[in-house]
Amino acid sequence: MKLINTETKNKVLESMITILDQDRKLIIEANKKDCDLFNKEDRAMYDRLVVNEKKVDGMITSVKEVLQQEDPVGKLKSERNLENGLKIMNKTAPFGTIMIIYESRPDVTIEAAVLAFKANNKILLKGGKEALHSNKILEKCWHKALEQNGLSTDWIQLLHMNRTETQEFLKNPSEKLDLIVPRGGERLIAFVKEHAKCAVLVSGRGNNFLYVDKDADWQKSLKVILNAKTHKISACNALDKILIDSALPSYEEKLKELDTFLSENGVSVLVDKETGAVLKNESVIQDEAIWHEEFLAMKCCIGTVHGLDDAIDKINKYSGGHSSTVMTDNKDNALKFMEQVDSAAVYHNASTRFTDGGAMGVGAELAISTDKLHHRGPLGLEQLVTNKYYVFGDGQIRN
Repeated sequence: MKLINTETKNKVLESMITILDQDRKLIIEANKKDCDLFNKEDRAMYDRLVVNEKKVDGMITSVKEVLQQEDPVGKLKSERNLENGLKIMNKTAPFGTIMIIYESRPDVTIEAAVLAFKANNKILLKGGKEALHSNKILEKCWHKALEQNGLSTDWIQLLHMNRTETQEFLKNPSEKLDLIVPRGGERLIAFVKEHAKCAVLVSGRGNNFLYVDKDADWQKSLKVILNAKTHKISACNALDKILIDSALPSYEEKLKELDTFLSENGVSVLVDKETGAVLKNESVIQDEAIWHEEFLAMKCCIGTVHGLDDAIDKINKYSGGHSSTVMTDNKDNALKFMEQVDSAAVYHNASTRFTDGGAMGVGAELAISTDKLHHRGPLGLEQLVTNKYYVFGDGQIRN
């Protein structure tokens, strides 16, 4: 993998900022073609698809953020001198070629590419057919920026493949792939894992849980629930499941208040049998698979649990391993929850909506990883490198 110096990479990003601003009308017009062809009944996917002035501004901001970040390549991680005279240095290094497969969101074409490129990786972008016109013009913007700075357009490529062609490419890639990041639902992730011949880093589904402990501040809990559930239903960090402790003071009254509160804010509710004994007008969950489901809609489940351990067990059984929140004023319970719940991000008295590169101070992100190797959580610039050992000797041999 050819290494590009930091100055050249930054010049490409400076060019890209100018090009995105100059071509914003063309970008929005291309996106309108995609939106006009899209079935707007799928509100979450449609929200992800739309590109307006604000979205273009967001793309420009993402590039600016990465421009200002330190180059992650060639950083010294460790250094030691051995008794035999060998000098060993461990430095960060590019992955090589990264492929990202994603649905609907044209802004990923900017965020994924800017991160991969600054980390000196070649990136292959496989967007969904619903965003074809948007992605094609964004690819042209990238190619302009690369060519203006004397670089090959091969560094950032949009793949024009249908499902069958993608499957064949994963099985027999025309070039070496070092990492694949599927960013979408379970079917997409399973598809990639089945066919890929290289490392796959899963950007997992949401299905996020919030547990209201017996020692929770109820008004604070309602505020957090509303934000986590309704602020942006198309996001993977949106809330889907609410667990209420049966020992919560005025448990039945608060369940009814929560049900009314959600209904008034346009959220439909499903309940488990115990909760249904109180909320008699709500539909009782008949299929356990509902507890595993990510909704991406104005819908949620409310369940009753009996204590902290019961809540932890249920979350670890059903959640997507993305984000989980505990609402409590009991710091010991909060810490136990955060230590034992197996999610990429665990929260105390805060909305799951903060699981995001920008909100967490990471900056632009490639995805939110729910894998445990090599990184968990937002994949920012520093996470798009691997490492390499440099061993300097003077004729040493091993006896």
